Amino acid sequence: MSDPEFQLEPGICHLNHAAVAPWPRRTVRAVEAFARENGRTGSRNYARWLAIEQQLRERLARLINADSTDEIALLKNTSEGLSVVAWGMAWQPGDEIVIGAHEFPSNRIVWEALKPLGVVVREVELNGCADPEQRLVDALTARTRLLSVSSVHYATGLALDLAPLGEACRARDIAFCVDAIQELGARPFDVRACQADFVVADGHKWMLGPEGVALFYCRREWLERLTLRQFGWHMVEAMGEFDRESWEPARSARRFECGSPNMLGIHALDASIGLLLETGLETVFNNISLNVSYLIEKLTEYSFDILSETRPARRAGIVTFRIPGEDMEQRYQHLQQQGVLCALRGGGIRFSPHFYTPRSVLDRALELVRETR
Repeated sequence: MSDPEFQLEPGICHLNHAAVAPWPRRTVRAVEAFARENGRTGSRNYARWLAIEQQLRERLARLINADSTDEIALLKNTSEGLSVVAWGMAWQPGDEIVIGAHEFPSNRIVWEALKPLGVVVREVELNGCADPEQRLVDALTARTRLLSVSSVHYATGLALDLAPLGEACRARDIAFCVDAIQELGARPFDVRACQADFVVADGHKWMLGPEGVALFYCRREWLERLTLRQFGWHMVEAMGEFDRESWEPARSARRFECGSPNMLGIHALDASIGLLLETGLETVFNNISLNVSYLIEKLTEYSFDILSETRPARRAGIVTFRIPGEDMEQRYQHLQQQGVLCALRGGGIRFSPHFYTPRSVLDRALELVRETR
């Protein structure tokens, strides 16, 4: 049975939430209403727009269990948030950053860009590892300044247990950064329990929002420790006092938002996060888990190679598979032509259903996969 919040065309099998998700109906309505209002009355109701912006901060704080909205900034994307961290820390030659091997470029390039400063980036192989958290902890040294991980790997779907990583980093005075774009909106997340210093995630994947608006969480103790590299009217404490000559950065995470907010994107993401919170992240994750289990069961029956994590405790919403002896590029193109939206990742085809994805969509996609053999 389809979810009334989603009205995709009948021929579309959307299994690509790990890339770019479709919007719920309420999000479409929010964008349409914002556009009509802007076209008719301009910014007359800007004060109400600011209230929606604050509501989004509050909802994002609830989504990750942050202490306060003062720790929440609204940036453009994950890469910008990671860059705020990378270029905000005071590095010394020989400082080390530890990351997982085979990371998405956003969580690799930003750190590699620091190499001219003498920073060493150490990649830790996690594929096939029974205890990836311990392997990461074992890689930390006296020179390590930062551990940066994807809480869920974009290709393998490996879901890390963040709490022992955060505990190890806090005990060693190492900054802990989490790229949570493949987790937020798909699984419950507790930033206090995992002791992350920074959490970054764009809203256009599992959070069911638009591209161009991202969560950036900065633990309060780090707000003034990061050197600011971007400046403008919006990041000052006395925002709106345009004739004021003196200024200081905002005492909240707004200090990382240099200019005008993306109000259209804010209205959209606020509506989508509202749906997730109303549904409940436990319910969302349970439904995703059922869909993932079903896909793994069927693909295994077909004797396909499952390239992603199959251990329940290590799974999120990603199932990546390969058909032995077949050209995955051709199979991917065939599926796309038939309306099955998926991705080529990690040497295979990646399916990523959400909580609302009906069984009929999974069955049609599986049937099309088998037809191409």
